[in-house]
Order: sequence, then C-alpha cells, then structure tokens
Amino acid sequence: MNHGDFLKDYRIKDEPYYRPQAEEIALFTAAYERRLPVMIKGPTGCGKSRFVEYMAWRLGRPLLTVACNEDMTAADLVGRWLLDSDGTRWQDGPLTQAARHGAICYLDEIVEARQDSTVVIHPLTDHRRQLPLDKKGELIQAHPDFQLVISYNPGYQSLVKDLKPSTKQRFTAFRFDYPSADVEAEILARETGIDPGLALRLIGLAESARRLKGHGLDEGISTRLLVYAASLMADGMAAKHACRMALVDPLTDDDDIRATLEHAIDALFG
Repeated sequence: MNHGDFLKDYRIKDEPYYRPQAEEIALFTAAYERRLPVMIKGPTGCGKSRFVEYMAWRLGRPLLTVACNEDMTAADLVGRWLLDSDGTRWQDGPLTQAARHGAICYLDEIVEARQDSTVVIHPLTDHRRQLPLDKKGELIQAHPDFQLVISYNPGYQSLVKDLKPSTKQRFTAFRFDYPSADVEAEILARETGIDPGLALRLIGLAESARRLKGHGLDEGISTRLLVYAASLMADGMAAKHACRMALVDPLTDDDDIRATLEHAIDALFG
C-alpha cells in the first residue's frame, strides 16, 4: 500500500458529531502539536472513542483503531510474515502502518491486552519515536505526524489487569466522565431526534443506575446505551420497552437490581 492510498483509506471524511464537555479539544490539540502520546481514561460508553474520531477528523489525520483484547499479541500490533503463492511476505500491523504513514493510532481499552504485547509501544512514546521490527530486522522512525492514543476504563482496574507505571508515565492524560444532564440531553436529541423532555427523563433513569455503581452494578448506564434507547423511542417503540431492551437487560441479570431499575422506569414513564 502506498502512502497516498493509506491516507485515503483511513481518513474520516464526514465530521463525527461530538459535543465538548470541557477543555478536552484544546488539551488534545496541544498534545498533538507536540506529538505527545495521550491516554484517555473514563467509564464505558462515555464518548472516548467518538472523541478520538472527532479529533482525527478535526486535525485532518488518518485514524487506525485497534480494539484490544486478551488474545492480542505483539505481532497483531506490529505485523508478521505471511505465506502466499509467491513465498513469504511481510504484512505491517496497524501500529506499524500508523507509524510509517503518519496516522493517529488508537488502542481502545488497552488494559484488555496482555502486558507483554503492549511493551512494544514504549519506544514510540519517548524521545526516540521508533518502532523496532525485530522479526523483519527493520527500525522504523515514526512519521512526523504520527501520534499514539490509548484509552481504558479505570473502573475495571485490578492488580492483574492494569497498565504498568512504566507505561502510564509515557503518556499525557485526561479523564472523561458521563456528560452533565443538559449536555447529555443535547447529545440524545442531536443523535436521535428525540424530544428534549423525553431525553431528560432517560437521563434521570441513567442517573439512578449510575448511583448503583459499586452497589450491585459494575458500571452504570452509558451515554451509548441512552442513544440506543432514544433511537428505539424515536422510531415509535414504547418508552418502557425501549428502556428494558436498551438499558436494563444489557446491564444486569440480578433480580434486585432489575427490580430497582424497573421501579425507576415506572416512576419516570408512568
């Protein structure tokens, strides 16, 4: 793949809708100007990935997103040798592609990956900005426009599944949280066309669930799930059915928690 094709294939053509919460756009832009690596921390479904997409569009940079998982190996990030009809050929992984061509590489939920696979990012996150491809015998000097961005949910931290301090201290960082009620209502109305008053009632339900975090729920209702529920309601589904389908059943199987959320639905939607 040549440089031009790469930039074309991974550019975000249409502006993603993103509603700022605070100073995150200015903070990210400042980090990008210095090509500093960025770590974004926040709960599931609060807008981290949408924000990164928006910033890639705003900065005019291609974006490669990697959904990290426990089976991901270093080769999945940097690349591997493959066999084909002509023999062996090297295939760059997404991290290598981004470093070669000057894209933003976004490692989503990086703590889900094995720690031995994430150490490969270290040389890219200090003054060297290099990526050694040991299996190929090549040392890549990162393109001047390359930037590395990672995200994770601190609520799922454990002694076993967390970033090493030696990794964390290579990044600038800022925290995301769920938007304030008025901002979240604006997001729901903009994304789905739902009535703002109905959006506020959905957010009232979300706030009830978020208060249960750590008291029976691992995570509260995300903005993403609220968009799902609002979409169903905008298409004519009854509010109670939409809430159960998008906000209750995906979140818990605990009978007591379900009963609490059902009570909140009845109170808010009659």
